[in-house]
Amino acid sequence: MTGSTPAPFTADDYRARMDRAARAAADAGLAGLLVAPGPDLVWLTGYAPPAATERLTLLVLAPGRAPVLVVPTLEAPDAAKAAGASALSLRDWTDGKDPYAATAALLDVDGRFGISDNAWAMHLLGLQRALPGTTYASLTDALPMLRAVKDEAELKLMAAAGAAADATFEEIRKVPFAGRRESEVGADLADLLRRFGHSQVDFTIVASGPNGANPHHEVGDRVIEHGDMVVLDFGGLKDGYGSDTSRTVHVGEPTEEERRVHDLVREAQEAGFRAVRPGVACQEVDRAARAVIEDAGYGEYFIHRTGHGIGVTTHEPPYMIEGELQPLVPGMCFSVEPGVYLPDRFGVRIEDIVTVTENGGRRLNDTDREMVIVD
Repeated sequence: MTGSTPAPFTADDYRARMDRAARAAADAGLAGLLVAPGPDLVWLTGYAPPAATERLTLLVLAPGRAPVLVVPTLEAPDAAKAAGASALSLRDWTDGKDPYAATAALLDVDGRFGISDNAWAMHLLGLQRALPGTTYASLTDALPMLRAVKDEAELKLMAAAGAAADATFEEIRKVPFAGRRESEVGADLADLLRRFGHSQVDFTIVASGPNGANPHHEVGDRVIEHGDMVVLDFGGLKDGYGSDTSRTVHVGEPTEEERRVHDLVREAQEAGFRAVRPGVACQEVDRAARAVIEDAGYGEYFIHRTGHGIGVTTHEPPYMIEGELQPLVPGMCFSVEPGVYLPDRFGVRIEDIVTVTENGGRRLNDTDREMVIVD
């Protein structure tokens, strides 16, 4: 797949994100945010420190204050090269010094802070020792929608990732299935995702025959047979943004029941998609898809939520599940992926990424949702 290289995010983009996050913290009654290495730090600053480091790295965001990134001295030169570095100040600390004392000087002594879910326990405990009057809440609990609403540049990247996943499906449906192991088809999927621009492959589920009744089977050594239903679910990151799509194919002609269940899931997926519009609670997408399956008598075999958010990670808030009252907002991106899983027999799942528009929803995947026959 060819296409223009996306324009990189600028320091102004990262500054706007940090400002927005600080305002959201204030609106949530927090004294600030503490962002550890991971997706949130990359999204806010463009900086991805070494993955295997025990040294404290922490972005401190507080309303009315300039952002500060606390970093180890030996990693400060790399941090200074990050795309968002000019929108913040660096405060480095050297080995042998107390990084928690350096960070504590930036925090209110009795404040309540949102902190990254993936922050190391020893770092959180170190901050609590340095400032025993502070309290903390996970970012998922305190600000679950922090990254949920994508801007136009992000939506273009999401659409490109979806198109790359679609191109992958169009190619995988041409390869032989019967007589090959699930792991071999899974390797084909991973190779195709990379060929079409993915830098990271997060999952390649190939669940054939009875394995299709396990939604998270991924791949195994089972040899795919003529007459199998095969659930394909795959995705990863392209230019920093996620793809995730599912299609269920059949090796040879399906039975009448297999067609009926596939058609049912397709109808449920369409109902979930048509429920998408601004202001609707997330749970209504789940309810719309689930009602179709329940009305057909298969409700007990739909065993997971209808969808999850996606962006710089392939699973993130918001979630399309009963009890989630968060209203849909233009720019949100999430999956709509109902399924039916018949134990020891077969499963069916159909999934598109959908973004909320001003008056409804737009699919970011558009491959065939009808039954696809493969060899």
